Amino acid sequence: MEKIVGIRFKNTAKVYYFSPGKEKFTKGDGVIVETARGVEYGTVTIEVKEVDDSEIVQPLKPIIRKATKADQERLKQNGAKAPEALKICAQKVAEHKLDMKLINAEYTFDGSKVIFYFTAPGRIDFRDLVKDLASIFRIRIELRQIGIRDETRLLGGLALCGRPCCCSSCMSDFKKVSIKMAKTQGLSLNPSKISGLCGRLMCCLAYENDYYKEVYKQMPKIGSEVITPEGRATVISANMLTYAIKVKIESKDGSLVYKDYTLKDVKVIKANNEDEKLTKEELEAAKALAED
Repeated sequence: MEKIVGIRFKNTAKVYYFSPGKEKFTKGDGVIVETARGVEYGTVTIEVKEVDDSEIVQPLKPIIRKATKADQERLKQNGAKAPEALKICAQKVAEHKLDMKLINAEYTFDGSKVIFYFTAPGRIDFRDLVKDLASIFRIRIELRQIGIRDETRLLGGLALCGRPCCCSSCMSDFKKVSIKMAKTQGLSLNPSKISGLCGRLMCCLAYENDYYKEVYKQMPKIGSEVITPEGRATVISANMLTYAIKVKIESKDGSLVYKDYTLKDVKVIKANNEDEKLTKEELEAAKALAED
């Protein structure tokens, strides 16, 4: 076991572990730490506690110090300079006629480097652009190409549920999601209904997928034939939260009767396993929503 402090940095929900040393830290404290990117300003999200060695990536770096008012002022100044830096970079991108979309600009805490984030359909030769920017800013320039999911993580926004996007507020890493998850959960496979602001499959599809996978195995598939207390019927829908199904029963006079039953009240006599396969339309939807 080893003592750690959890630190979160700007534009990320991921928490990094640092060594607290002998000092005490309270949740919300600003701190100065050294990272792979250099000296950075972070915020304490996990107070001093002990964690198992298997959860730590060694070596555990120490916290340099608590942030001072001067550090907080510097952070504000860096943030205030970023929009102008982004504007200048956009002008230079237009001059060089580069096929890239600028997303954000960020100064490192010590002001020794400015990072420009961008998306592009392919690789970009931006060597001349870097030279121009370096001559203007007189500091180190980094151009970092990111994916469409990372764009949403940086910019944030409100998801379909009305809450801030998971990727920018609570997710430490992106999880693998697939169109199969949406089908297993009985969701509409209309891309506009299952995609997030980034245009890719919603990250939250993975949250309860383990539950739905287990229930999906027990539920009769749509199109399956079952025996009910009213006789032979065809399954037309299933509710995996209540373990209930809706069936269609054909009467002797040819009329159709629709009824709801719990899973224990029916018996499958002819399973429709074709329902488990993705149709052509569903495969097209999967392709449209594929990962970067």
